[in-house]
Amino acid sequence: MTAPIICFGQQPCGFFPKRFLFAKIRTGLRLQKEIGGEIVFFFHDSDHDSRETRTLLRHRKTNEPVQLNFVFKNSMQRKFSPLYLKEILDGWQDNTARQLPNYIGHRLLELFRISSAANVADFCLEIYRRMGLLDTIRVVRSSAPDFRQAACNVPEFFVDVPHEGEIVRARFMDGALKLHKGGDSFVTLPQTAFTKKQISPTRDTRLRWMQSVVHCSHYISGAGEKDYLRPEKTPEIHFISRDPIDRSDEAYTELL
Repeated sequence: MTAPIICFGQQPCGFFPKRFLFAKIRTGLRLQKEIGGEIVFFFHDSDHDSRETRTLLRHRKTNEPVQLNFVFKNSMQRKFSPLYLKEILDGWQDNTARQLPNYIGHRLLELFRISSAANVADFCLEIYRRMGLLDTIRVVRSSAPDFRQAACNVPEFFVDVPHEGEIVRARFMDGALKLHKGGDSFVTLPQTAFTKKQISPTRDTRLRWMQSVVHCSHYISGAGEKDYLRPEKTPEIHFISRDPIDRSDEAYTELL
Protein backbone atom coordinates (compact mmCIF):
# COMPACT_ATOMS: atom_id res chain seq x y z
CA MET A 1 0.00 0.00 0.00
CA THR A 2 1.28 3.46 -0.88
CA ALA A 3 0.56 6.55 1.20
CA PRO A 4 -2.39 8.68 0.03
CA ILE A 5 -1.71 11.71 -2.12
CA ILE A 6 -4.40 14.34 -1.55
CA CYS A 7 -4.50 16.91 -4.32
CA PHE A 8 -6.38 20.07 -5.20
CA GLY A 9 -5.83 22.41 -8.13
CA GLN A 10 -6.24 26.12 -8.65
CA GLN A 11 -5.00 28.97 -10.80
CA PRO A 12 -3.43 31.96 -9.04
CA CYS A 13 -6.67 33.43 -7.73
CA GLY A 14 -5.88 36.86 -6.34
CA PHE A 15 -2.90 38.42 -4.58
CA PHE A 16 -4.78 37.35 -1.46
CA PRO A 17 -6.30 33.93 -2.13
CA LYS A 18 -10.01 33.56 -2.65
CA ARG A 19 -11.86 31.96 0.21
CA PHE A 20 -12.72 28.91 -1.90
CA LEU A 21 -8.98 28.16 -2.18
CA PHE A 22 -8.66 28.39 1.59
CA ALA A 23 -11.59 25.95 1.81
CA LYS A 24 -9.74 23.49 -0.42
CA ILE A 25 -6.64 23.79 1.78
CA ARG A 26 -8.71 23.30 4.93
CA THR A 27 -10.42 20.25 3.39
CA GLY A 28 -7.05 18.77 2.47
CA LEU A 29 -5.68 19.23 5.97
CA ARG A 30 -8.79 17.68 7.49
CA LEU A 31 -8.59 14.69 5.17
CA GLN A 32 -4.89 14.28 5.86
CA LYS A 33 -5.63 14.01 9.59
CA GLU A 34 -8.10 11.24 8.82
CA ILE A 35 -6.10 9.14 6.35
CA GLY A 36 -2.50 10.42 6.44
CA GLY A 37 -0.41 10.95 3.35
CA GLU A 38 0.77 14.05 1.51
CA ILE A 39 -1.08 17.13 0.24
CA VAL A 40 -0.23 18.49 -3.21
CA PHE A 41 -1.34 21.88 -4.51
CA PHE A 42 -1.46 21.77 -8.32
CA PHE A 43 -0.77 25.44 -9.05
CA HIS A 44 -2.07 26.01 -12.57
CA ASP A 45 -0.03 29.10 -13.37
CA SER A 46 -0.10 28.29 -17.08
CA ASP A 47 -3.57 29.80 -17.41
CA HIS A 48 -3.63 33.20 -19.12
CA ASP A 49 -6.95 34.72 -18.00
CA SER A 50 -6.16 37.96 -16.17
CA ARG A 51 -9.59 37.88 -14.53
CA GLU A 52 -8.45 34.95 -12.36
CA THR A 53 -6.36 37.27 -10.19
CA ARG A 54 -9.09 39.76 -9.32
CA THR A 55 -9.10 40.26 -5.54
CA LEU A 56 -12.39 41.14 -3.84
CA LEU A 57 -12.00 42.91 -0.48
CA ARG A 58 -14.43 44.64 1.87
CA HIS A 59 -13.94 48.00 3.57
CA ARG A 60 -13.19 47.48 7.25
CA LYS A 61 -15.68 50.16 8.36
CA THR A 62 -18.40 50.32 5.72
CA ASN A 63 -18.23 46.71 4.46
CA GLU A 64 -18.42 48.04 0.91
CA PRO A 65 -16.75 45.71 -1.61
CA VAL A 66 -13.85 46.70 -3.85
CA GLN A 67 -12.26 44.66 -6.60
CA LEU A 68 -8.52 45.06 -7.17
CA ASN A 69 -6.20 43.42 -9.65
CA PHE A 70 -2.63 43.60 -10.86
CA VAL A 71 -1.62 46.16 -13.44
CA PHE A 72 0.28 44.35 -16.15
CA LYS A 73 3.33 45.48 -18.08
CA ASN A 74 1.50 45.79 -21.38
CA SER A 75 -1.72 44.87 -23.16
CA MET A 76 -0.26 41.84 -24.95
CA GLN A 77 0.80 40.27 -21.67
CA ARG A 78 -2.51 41.09 -20.02
CA LYS A 79 -4.54 39.44 -22.76
CA PHE A 80 -2.45 36.51 -23.88
CA SER A 81 0.63 35.70 -21.76
CA PRO A 82 0.38 32.88 -19.21
CA LEU A 83 0.11 33.99 -15.61
CA TYR A 84 3.65 32.86 -14.82
CA LEU A 85 4.91 35.35 -17.44
CA LYS A 86 2.59 38.30 -16.81
CA GLU A 87 4.91 40.96 -15.42
CA ILE A 88 3.66 43.42 -12.81
CA LEU A 89 3.92 47.08 -13.77
CA ASP A 90 6.41 49.12 -11.73
CA GLY A 91 4.65 51.13 -9.04
CA TRP A 92 1.63 48.83 -8.77
CA GLN A 93 2.67 47.35 -5.43
CA ASP A 94 3.28 50.72 -3.75
CA ASN A 95 0.07 52.19 -5.16
CA THR A 96 -1.96 49.20 -4.00
CA ALA A 97 -0.32 49.19 -0.56
CA ARG A 98 -1.56 52.74 0.00
CA GLN A 99 -5.15 51.57 -0.54
CA LEU A 100 -5.01 48.37 1.49
CA PRO A 101 -5.17 49.75 5.07
CA ASN A 102 -8.87 50.37 4.44
CA TYR A 103 -9.37 46.64 3.82
CA ILE A 104 -6.83 44.53 5.73
CA GLY A 105 -4.94 44.45 9.02
CA HIS A 106 -1.40 45.68 9.65
CA ARG A 107 0.33 42.28 9.66
CA LEU A 108 -1.11 41.23 6.32
CA LEU A 109 -0.27 44.63 4.87
CA GLU A 110 3.37 44.15 5.90
CA LEU A 111 3.44 40.74 4.19
CA PHE A 112 2.14 42.41 1.05
CA ARG A 113 4.74 45.17 1.23
CA ILE A 114 7.74 42.82 1.60
CA SER A 115 6.74 40.45 -1.20
CA SER A 116 8.98 40.99 -4.20
CA ALA A 117 8.06 38.71 -7.09
CA ALA A 118 8.05 40.32 -10.52
CA ASN A 119 5.29 38.27 -12.14
CA VAL A 120 1.70 37.55 -11.18
CA ALA A 121 1.98 33.82 -10.41
CA ASP A 122 5.12 34.15 -8.28
CA PHE A 123 3.64 37.10 -6.37
CA CYS A 124 0.45 35.20 -5.54
CA LEU A 125 2.35 32.11 -4.46
CA GLU A 126 4.72 34.13 -2.28
CA ILE A 127 1.80 35.78 -0.49
CA TYR A 128 0.03 32.45 0.07
CA ARG A 129 3.22 31.04 1.58
CA ARG A 130 3.85 34.08 3.75
CA MET A 131 0.29 33.75 5.07
CA GLY A 132 1.19 30.27 6.32
CA LEU A 133 -1.33 28.50 4.06
CA LEU A 134 1.15 26.17 2.38
CA ASP A 135 3.52 25.25 5.23
CA THR A 136 2.93 21.50 4.97
CA ILE A 137 1.81 21.35 1.34
CA ARG A 138 3.88 20.47 -1.73
CA VAL A 139 3.34 22.85 -4.63
CA VAL A 140 3.49 21.49 -8.18
CA ARG A 141 3.42 24.13 -10.93
CA SER A 142 1.92 23.51 -14.35
CA SER A 143 4.49 25.89 -15.86
CA ALA A 144 7.48 23.81 -14.77
CA PRO A 145 9.32 22.44 -17.84
CA ASP A 146 10.17 19.17 -16.10
CA PHE A 147 6.52 18.64 -15.18
CA ARG A 148 5.39 19.30 -18.71
CA GLN A 149 8.01 16.98 -20.15
CA ALA A 150 6.91 14.16 -17.83
CA ALA A 151 3.16 14.65 -18.42
CA CYS A 152 1.11 12.55 -20.81
CA ASN A 153 0.10 13.74 -24.27
CA VAL A 154 -3.34 15.33 -24.49
CA PRO A 155 -5.44 15.91 -27.60
CA GLU A 156 -6.43 19.49 -26.72
CA PHE A 157 -3.84 21.96 -25.52
CA PHE A 158 -2.25 25.42 -25.53
CA VAL A 159 1.33 26.26 -26.50
CA ASP A 160 3.53 29.03 -25.08
CA VAL A 161 5.11 30.67 -28.15
CA PRO A 162 6.77 34.00 -29.04
CA HIS A 163 4.56 36.67 -30.58
CA GLU A 164 5.27 40.39 -31.01
CA GLY A 165 8.06 40.38 -28.45
CA GLU A 166 6.14 38.45 -25.76
CA ILE A 167 5.36 34.84 -24.93
CA VAL A 168 1.68 34.12 -25.50
CA ARG A 169 -0.49 31.10 -24.75
CA ALA A 170 -1.97 30.06 -28.10
CA ARG A 171 -4.61 27.38 -28.58
CA PHE A 172 -3.61 24.56 -30.95
CA MET A 173 -6.64 24.07 -33.18
CA ASP A 174 -7.02 22.39 -36.56
CA GLY A 175 -3.26 22.08 -36.89
CA ALA A 176 -2.59 25.78 -36.22
CA LEU A 177 -1.77 28.08 -33.30
CA LYS A 178 -4.49 30.63 -32.61
CA LEU A 179 -5.16 33.49 -30.20
CA HIS A 180 -8.75 34.01 -29.12
CA LYS A 181 -9.73 37.64 -29.67
CA GLY A 182 -13.26 37.25 -28.35
CA GLY A 183 -16.50 35.67 -29.52
CA ASP A 184 -15.81 33.62 -32.64
CA SER A 185 -12.76 35.70 -33.59
CA PHE A 186 -9.29 34.13 -33.66
CA VAL A 187 -5.91 35.26 -34.98
CA THR A 188 -3.79 32.53 -36.54
CA LEU A 189 -0.09 32.75 -35.67
CA PRO A 190 2.76 31.74 -37.97
CA GLN A 191 3.66 28.06 -37.91
CA THR A 192 6.44 27.32 -35.43
CA ALA A 193 7.97 24.19 -33.95
CA PHE A 194 7.28 23.47 -30.28
CA THR A 195 8.01 20.81 -27.67
CA LYS A 196 6.17 19.31 -24.69
CA LYS A 197 7.90 21.84 -22.44
CA GLN A 198 5.76 24.56 -24.06
CA ILE A 199 2.43 22.72 -23.77
CA SER A 200 -0.29 23.11 -21.15
CA PRO A 201 -3.74 21.48 -21.25
CA THR A 202 -7.20 22.83 -21.89
CA ARG A 203 -9.68 22.79 -19.03
CA ASP A 204 -11.21 19.47 -20.10
CA THR A 205 -7.84 17.69 -20.38
CA ARG A 206 -6.18 19.26 -17.32
CA LEU A 207 -7.01 16.59 -14.75
CA ARG A 208 -5.67 13.66 -16.79
CA TRP A 209 -2.55 15.67 -17.66
CA MET A 210 -1.94 16.50 -14.00
CA GLN A 211 -2.70 12.99 -12.81
CA SER A 212 -0.14 11.45 -15.16
CA VAL A 213 2.56 13.09 -13.01
CA VAL A 214 1.01 13.62 -9.55
CA HIS A 215 -0.69 10.20 -9.26
CA CYS A 216 -3.05 11.39 -6.56
CA SER A 217 -5.37 9.03 -4.70
CA HIS A 218 -7.82 11.78 -3.66
CA TYR A 219 -8.82 14.99 -5.43
CA ILE A 220 -10.62 17.89 -3.74
CA SER A 221 -12.94 19.53 -6.24
CA GLY A 222 -14.49 22.95 -6.15
CA ALA A 223 -18.05 23.80 -7.10
CA GLY A 224 -17.17 24.92 -10.61
CA GLU A 225 -14.95 21.94 -11.35
CA LYS A 226 -17.87 19.54 -11.11
CA ASP A 227 -19.14 20.91 -14.42
CA TYR A 228 -16.22 19.53 -16.41
CA LEU A 229 -14.37 16.88 -14.39
CA ARG A 230 -14.86 13.43 -15.83
CA PRO A 231 -14.37 10.94 -12.99
CA GLU A 232 -14.82 8.01 -15.36
CA LYS A 233 -11.52 8.99 -17.04
CA THR A 234 -9.61 8.64 -13.75
CA PRO A 235 -11.32 5.81 -11.81
CA GLU A 236 -8.31 5.51 -9.50
CA ILE A 237 -9.12 8.89 -7.90
CA HIS A 238 -11.53 9.39 -5.00
CA PHE A 239 -13.23 12.75 -5.55
CA ILE A 240 -14.00 14.85 -2.48
CA SER A 241 -16.07 18.05 -2.54
CA ARG A 242 -14.36 20.94 -0.80
CA ASP A 243 -15.81 22.06 2.51
CA PRO A 244 -18.43 24.82 2.21
CA ILE A 245 -17.41 28.38 2.96
CA ASP A 246 -19.35 31.62 2.90
CA ARG A 247 -18.43 34.48 0.54
CA SER A 248 -16.38 32.01 -1.46
CA ASP A 249 -15.32 34.50 -4.19
CA GLU A 250 -14.01 37.07 -1.71
CA ALA A 251 -10.40 37.23 -0.58
CA TYR A 252 -9.22 35.29 2.47
CA THR A 253 -7.39 37.83 4.66
CA GLU A 254 -6.66 36.04 7.92
CA LEU A 255 -3.26 34.79 9.06
CA LEU A 256 -2.68 31.30 10.42
